[in-house]
Amino acid sequence: MEKMPMTRAGFAALEAELKQLKSVERPAVIQAIAEARELGDLKENAEYHSAREKQGFIEGRIKELEGVLSLADVIDPTKLSGPVKFGATVTVVDEDTDEEKTWQIVGEYEAAIDKGRLNVKSPIARALIGKDEGDSVEVRTPGGDKSYEILTIEYK
Repeated sequence: MEKMPMTRAGFAALEAELKQLKSVERPAVIQAIAEARELGDLKENAEYHSAREKQGFIEGRIKELEGVLSLADVIDPTKLSGPVKFGATVTVVDEDTDEEKTWQIVGEYEAAIDKGRLNVKSPIARALIGKDEGDSVEVRTPGGDKSYEILTIEYK
């Protein structure tokens, strides 16, 4: 299996979600199933079927998180420097609109574009990796080609 790069914060967030699922969500759904069983006929018991469905989702997510965490390769960006690489926080300017954007390049399970965390496998991240401040990068996106200039690279 291939290791999955992940920041310390991303790893901690997934661990916290796993702990929440195991210690709070799983016992709650087991209790809900037990209460629904007491209501009688399981064939027409909507509460029972709903609780069983929720249990399936919880168990699936627990298995997924355990798998991801077992393959995690935790990288500390504060120990890195130089050109753009995993963990870098990069500020760029769109060469067409002069709009500045800041993204941190992170693993796929911690990516959230609305929070400025860019999946390392995304076209923009792949175009930025290996580049330095002042470099210009061309990115082919679903919305068309974009041109960015790298203003700053930070490892925090």
